[in-house]
Amino acid sequence: MDRKKALTFHCSVEATIAVLGGKYKAIIIWHLNVNKIMRYNEIQKAIPQATAKMLSQQLKELENDGIVKRKLYPVVPPKTEYSLTEQGKTLVPIVNSMSDWGHQYFDFLGIPDPCPED
Repeated sequence: MDRKKALTFHCSVEATIAVLGGKYKAIIIWHLNVNKIMRYNEIQKAIPQATAKMLSQQLKELENDGIVKRKLYPVVPPKTEYSLTEQGKTLVPIVNSMSDWGHQYFDFLGIPDPCPED
């Protein structure tokens, strides 16, 4: 995100939503925090409901916002690794709180938690 766009925000929550607001962004951050470094295909396997186009777009936006670091290795076939930047790591407590809330919400709804291991 560029500084010019950030100047249009009316509150800090708006800035946070602009960074985390994508359909899979918080999930990507959660997986990168747990796994530290992941290749594109590993992220795709971890988030099977995301189309390749959507996943690529969300990763590119997170990279542009300074949240995710992309490392491309000059080999054939190309190898790309993703990890959280220092700024990205500051979002981990927020994403962990979202996870905690989700566990509580499954309890509230009285349905099985599909991800009790995290």
